[in-house]
Amino acid sequence: MSDTDADTSTNSGTDTTIVELTNEAGWLAAYPVLSELRPVDEATYLEYLRAMTAEGYRLFGLVEGGGAATGSESFAVDDSGAVPPPEAFVAVAGVRISTTLYHGKHAWVYDLVTRPERRSEGHGERLLSFVEAWATARDCAVVELASGLWREDAHRFYEGHVDYERYCYTFKKDLS
Repeated sequence: MSDTDADTSTNSGTDTTIVELTNEAGWLAAYPVLSELRPVDEATYLEYLRAMTAEGYRLFGLVEGGGAATGSESFAVDDSGAVPPPEAFVAVAGVRISTTLYHGKHAWVYDLVTRPERRSEGHGERLLSFVEAWATARDCAVVELASGLWREDAHRFYEGHVDYERYCYTFKKDLS
């Protein structure tokens, strides 16, 4: 799948499309969903995304309606056209590829969130499966993510539904 291809299929009886969001209009359309996980104001969100995309971060959204009904991409994924409206977004994933001594080339999922009222419908699993295929196509050996200790529902999802292994802890120290 190329960087600009959309993945279209039917999920839970609803047509959905996965698109890459590469411009500020797309980022803002995904903001209501992503802010469920990362509650920052819009200005900070855009500032961070500009820096993150310069460092290789990629943002994907699972949207309902549109292209899946016709089997073709209907939403632009670059600066040349329209983006899905905010209400079309069901789930969002933010990913970056990097290389480390412990995993080699791998994809790190920084953000994965589904609208609260749409959880347990398979959308997160579908989007994570897309990320895994996207990473495989880019010769990644592993997909890795971190999840806050308090996010027990997310841990059940990762371990029980999508076969991710809990294998280490992540530590932080605030420097401010």
